[in-house]
Amino acid sequence: MKQLIIVFILLALTIAALFANSLYDIPYLRQIYFTLLWLTIIHFFFKVILERAITRGVGDAKTRYEISKILSILYVVALLLASIRIWIADPQVLLVSYGLVAAGVTVALQDLFKNFMGGLIIFVSGTYRVGDRIEVNSKFGDIIDIGILNTTLFELKEWVNADQPTGRITTIPNGFVLNTNINNYTKDNPFIWDEITVPITYDSDWKDAHERIINIVSKETRNVTVAAQNQISELSKKYYLADGIKGPALYLTMTDNWIELHIRYLTRARERRQLHDKLSRLILEDIQKDNRITIASATFDITVRNAD
Repeated sequence: MKQLIIVFILLALTIAALFANSLYDIPYLRQIYFTLLWLTIIHFFFKVILERAITRGVGDAKTRYEISKILSILYVVALLLASIRIWIADPQVLLVSYGLVAAGVTVALQDLFKNFMGGLIIFVSGTYRVGDRIEVNSKFGDIIDIGILNTTLFELKEWVNADQPTGRITTIPNGFVLNTNINNYTKDNPFIWDEITVPITYDSDWKDAHERIINIVSKETRNVTVAAQNQISELSKKYYLADGIKGPALYLTMTDNWIELHIRYLTRARERRQLHDKLSRLILEDIQKDNRITIASATFDITVRNAD
């Protein structure tokens, strides 16, 4: 209502300037009339039509605020361009003035336009979708909303171990898609590789440990492995994949203190910690049944010398 009253006041001033220009031969009265006319048109378009459209069409308060901020800057720019065109007759001066205005707009809106273009790229290319789990700029999270200018994540990790939520809502600008790598854990393929390391002493029967661990993990991940193989077969139709997915694999590493057995297996991205915990418990319980296998831990030799 307030903006409509302003429009009516501007319209009344425009009509008054029109009559004054027709009755009196006063310098610059014509420019004043055209200035008021364009001010009325621009104000009505930005402050009445567009703002009502944003209020009705954009539900998110933050996005609505950011769009309103852009429109406010464009409103001032439109007024400046119209005023310069009316009051400056010299083409060279007019061109320079337009260049200065364009430079100012570029500086003022560079981040907003960058985020807007990033939003368009996300929507058009499908870089990620709501529900995907991504990592960007060392931020992990599940996407809960994709706006025109920002993406909202339900944050993971940080001070919480593994892939567990922190409870915080994180907002990141869409402009990062233009120059930042994005790791998507669930797009096209919801399966990832995980690894558990089991250290055992050198006097342990590492061959028996190897067999026990590989049997446990193969049994517990059989269904996941089959599902992942089917998914990769479909994925190979879209991307070039040199090697197919095989089952769990165990690798051995010798260190100065113990033997490390690294078991590598497939898991669903959203179930990584749960499966990691389950397998770790089963492996520990099974190894503790065999006296020939001992879990290694760090040891220290302490030498005590007399003060003399």
